[in-house]
Amino acid sequence: MTTPETTPHSNEPHQSSETSKLNWLRAGVLGANDGIVSTALVLLSVIAAGSSRGAILTAGAAAVIAGAISMALGEYVSVSTQRDTERALIAKESAELRDFPEEEHEELVEILSDYGIPSHIAEDAARGIESNNPLSAHLRLELGIDGEDLTNPWAAAFSSAIAFILGAILPMLAALLTTPANGALVVTVVTILTLALTGFVSAKLSATHSGKAAIRLVIGGALGLAVSYGIGLLFGAAVA
Repeated sequence: MTTPETTPHSNEPHQSSETSKLNWLRAGVLGANDGIVSTALVLLSVIAAGSSRGAILTAGAAAVIAGAISMALGEYVSVSTQRDTERALIAKESAELRDFPEEEHEELVEILSDYGIPSHIAEDAARGIESNNPLSAHLRLELGIDGEDLTNPWAAAFSSAIAFILGAILPMLAALLTTPANGALVVTVVTILTLALTGFVSAKLSATHSGKAAIRLVIGGALGLAVSYGIGLLFGAAVA
């Protein structure tokens, strides 16, 4: 007999808190990836232009600060809009349950029936659900919203900024610990290896093919690095 600890689905994230945690982890990996790519592109273009060590590090630091602030502001605005929308939907659903209880009941029965539940069982199930917490049930089944776990714009902004900075650390260290003469090669190698790692991690978190995710990131990053290096060479030649 299968025990609860060894059931096939025992490790699946059915709880909303677990799903939310996975979403934050994925967002963190994506933020780190943005930090890696954008910082490396700036560094490589400045190195290719023939800039001094001080100018290279100054440009890199400016890219990290600007990128982290931009990520935080963008995430704050986006998540705030989502939170406002969720609150408006909750208020609307609450009013509908108060003013049109029978219509909302029929809607819940229809939703349950769409999952393949026989109509008479769906009717009883809907009554049972509504006797406990009808608003929560309608929010989850109709709108996919957890009224007790709304998105937090401040947490999203902070985590995005931190993830960006953490991702930018490796390209910055590569530029800091090398000379302008071989800086382009070192930054490129570090960036490619880091992108491969973030691709592997993001694939593991998403339970997808890790090789494909890493290859996509590496190819995209390599193309971006090549373009940035070429622009830096052209700019440096033009200034010279």
